[in-house]
Amino acid sequence: MAGYPNPIPGLVIRYSYLWKREADQGQVEGQKHRPCVVVLCVEDIDGEKVVTVAPITHSKPNDLSQAIELTSATRRRLGLDAEKNWIMATEVNTFFWPGPDLAPNAAGSYEYGELPAVVFNALKDKILSAGNVSSVERSD
Repeated sequence: MAGYPNPIPGLVIRYSYLWKREADQGQVEGQKHRPCVVVLCVEDIDGEKVVTVAPITHSKPNDLSQAIELTSATRRRLGLDAEKNWIMATEVNTFFWPGPDLAPNAAGSYEYGELPAVVFNALKDKILSAGNVSSVERSD
């Protein structure tokens, strides 16, 4: 799979995220590509990689305790725009890697980079507290 990064936990990729509210309305594809954080990658019994991602959004969450705000330094390092961004810990998508919903970013890469470990660990704790993923690990 030339061109696709190894989907390690903490990696930020560009992915067409389908929000739960969109799925509840009958949509089957996300409306736009957005940065998403790989929170888990496992192999199924057939050896295929199954990846779970959490979305990054500009929309300020109603409940700030369920999201992680990215600092301006982290946004710059990842190559994201200057607007505030939050990683949502209240919902995730799971898909077979690499999948058709990955798209290259403006630099032509499928990845933006990795979150700092402290940010990923805070996200992991919030996701586990919300009960969305049963196991989240980071490969350092």
